[in-house]
Amino acid sequence: MLGLLVLTLASFAPLAAEARAFFVFGDSLVDNGNNNYLATTARADSPPYGIDFPTRLPTGRFSNGLNIPDLISEAIGTESPMPYLSPFLKGEKLLAGANFASAGIGILNDTGIQFVNIIRMYKQLEYFQQYQQRVTGLIGAEQTQRLVNEALVLMTVGGNDFVNNYYLVPFSARSRQFSLPDYVVYVISEYRKLLVRLYDLGARRVLVTGSGPLGCVPAELALRGRNGQCSTELQQAAALYNPQLTEMIKELNAQYGSDIFIAANTREMSTNFISNPEAFGFTTSKMACCGQGPYNGIGLCTPSSNLCSNRDEYAFWDPFHPSERANRYLVQQMMNGSTEYMNPMNLSTILAMDSRT
Repeated sequence: MLGLLVLTLASFAPLAAEARAFFVFGDSLVDNGNNNYLATTARADSPPYGIDFPTRLPTGRFSNGLNIPDLISEAIGTESPMPYLSPFLKGEKLLAGANFASAGIGILNDTGIQFVNIIRMYKQLEYFQQYQQRVTGLIGAEQTQRLVNEALVLMTVGGNDFVNNYYLVPFSARSRQFSLPDYVVYVISEYRKLLVRLYDLGARRVLVTGSGPLGCVPAELALRGRNGQCSTELQQAAALYNPQLTEMIKELNAQYGSDIFIAANTREMSTNFISNPEAFGFTTSKMACCGQGPYNGIGLCTPSSNLCSNRDEYAFWDPFHPSERANRYLVQQMMNGSTEYMNPMNLSTILAMDSRT
């Protein structure tokens, strides 16, 4: 156990003299507001979301304040990339990168079908291709390729393939089709195709986060847990999924002969503060700050939900998503963590290497 940590990124100096573009793909953990532009129920555009954001307004982030892309941007000294669907993402702003993430999506196309209009992974990659065409119109093909090759890419997806697919309802279509071990193998094989496609589109530095401890989020404590214990089924899913994801990433890097993909063991990072919240300055890792029902884990965070007064005391902001303070701890480990958390190396090391080449 790492003991009480001061959760700040202020000590991180910007790591590159020249700001690099930053691209984000994935689900609600990293969506900066794309779903605000879609007719979907998977959105965070009403209070109290954003209560601790600099503007104190909801932005579409599933957080009380900043989320993981914002905090990585803060750490590396770049602007947090704007949602790709934002009408304000144009001209020079395009050169800073873009966020393609969409709440509710998974690796598989049938994940999150209950949310209807969301940007599934294949579409996010189509938009990335479209983005490159738009930037080519601004700075030419050669400079666009360089911008993409030198960019940092964050990919956060996979948790919904369990929470909003395999375990969404008893005897779901996927759980009838696959045993859990076989489903994990299938999901990993589909994820591999997405990462290969990302490589083919020019990505050369890709931070890939694993799932968190899926069975320990307040929603699952409320729905499946017994006496405040994490859901055994979902914990088993995470225990199978994360090591296979790391192994697949190692295989891809060996295939390409380079450390293209960096595996972030967010399950292990999160388990630290979930199993011992007081050591990390939280008062609870079971109760969500915003929600209703047992553990505030039922339904969505809305203006009529229970709302805690001090978000920094809570590891979870709503039934599924970490608080800004918990996100800060996760990003701190991504930046400076040991190989227990970051494989083959942490982000600070890899960005320092890049700045020398």
